[in-house]
Amino acid sequence: MTRGLDEEKLYAARLHAVRCRPYLATALFALHVVESRHVPTMAVDRHWRCYASPAFVARTPVEELAGAWVHEVSHLLRDHHGRSDRFAVEHGLSGPGERLRMNFAADFEINDDVFGDGLAEPRGAIRPEMLTLPGGQLMEDYLRQFRLGPRTDGFSWLDCGSGADGLEREWDVGPGGAHGLSDQERDAVRFRVAHGITARPGSVPKRWQRWAEEAFHPPQPWRDLLGAAVRSSVAGSGAGEDYTYGRPARRSSCLPGVVLPSLRRRPPRVRVVVDTSASVSDAELGSALVEIAAIVHAVGGGRDLVSVLSCDAAAHVTHPLCRAEGIPLVGGGGTDLRSGFAQALRTGPRPDVVVVLTDGQTPWPDAAPPCRTVVGLFPRDDRWDEHDADPVPDVPPTWARVVTIG
Repeated sequence: MTRGLDEEKLYAARLHAVRCRPYLATALFALHVVESRHVPTMAVDRHWRCYASPAFVARTPVEELAGAWVHEVSHLLRDHHGRSDRFAVEHGLSGPGERLRMNFAADFEINDDVFGDGLAEPRGAIRPEMLTLPGGQLMEDYLRQFRLGPRTDGFSWLDCGSGADGLEREWDVGPGGAHGLSDQERDAVRFRVAHGITARPGSVPKRWQRWAEEAFHPPQPWRDLLGAAVRSSVAGSGAGEDYTYGRPARRSSCLPGVVLPSLRRRPPRVRVVVDTSASVSDAELGSALVEIAAIVHAVGGGRDLVSVLSCDAAAHVTHPLCRAEGIPLVGGGGTDLRSGFAQALRTGPRPDVVVVLTDGQTPWPDAAPPCRTVVGLFPRDDRWDEHDADPVPDVPPTWARVVTIG
């Protein structure tokens, strides 16, 4: 006779996992167990169902089952299915083989630091050192470092389900099935787990602390924000309004014999100031050129309306934009963007928007310029020298719209 799932043993293992990792309790108890003879061990889907093999539960000690519980819920908390989908789209990957590779990489991210401190490692758990890869990296980092081949043949049995790599399985109950969590419920579980971790950071591994911080403060989509900030600035009221008789105003129909001019908004002029001081790396200067091209797109493609000025301790020549890759960025000395602002406003015609791409290690003008200002900020660690008689402020002024780049 085929034995059914030993739920008492499985739930005892979950309690053991909660005792070892109390900050994961909300997530562990949110999983709904589904008996399945199709899975080799335990697996999860993206709707927070946990599929368990009766044979695996019967032969595995409770301590190792507890480790399997934590492993599977880690896939869901770290959004490995969503990250796999995004990685596949960005790199043009398809097929079950690539998804299996994503499952391996997701396991590497979890297994190199999740066990220990009372939580036993299940037999067969794979680690990055098995492929001579360094530990402590993310799934996306591992995916760039290995391919399927003879070294991974011994892992081919592994299957943590669609919750690990985003590829639906034949045993998945699906989004319309019973006991699945909605998007809002899944977000609520993640938020409660993150709150529990941040409340007691001293007893939680650093990897989980970083995850909790990102759950509370997710990384900003900086390229979208920068484009939105520029578009908002150039669309602001007063950015170059004028009247024209080329298109009569609609109010003219109310005044027979009188032609009223219509209000026309001239295209906005944008001046980009690029920080070319020694503290800005070549990679960041390359990124600045990419952002300049994005700025042109944000203002509707009018390249004759965008000009670029490079600045370190002094402002250099202003260049009209023909092609972003053809702009000479001159500099390499100290940083004083006040001269860049002055030059940008002196060079006629006066811009409607000034966009500054900088690391922020510069003095700023005392007063706001007579136009909108957007600052694209290359991130830096906080720096403070108590012996510096003239400290450089790290924070841009409040009159600028600031977007952190990268």
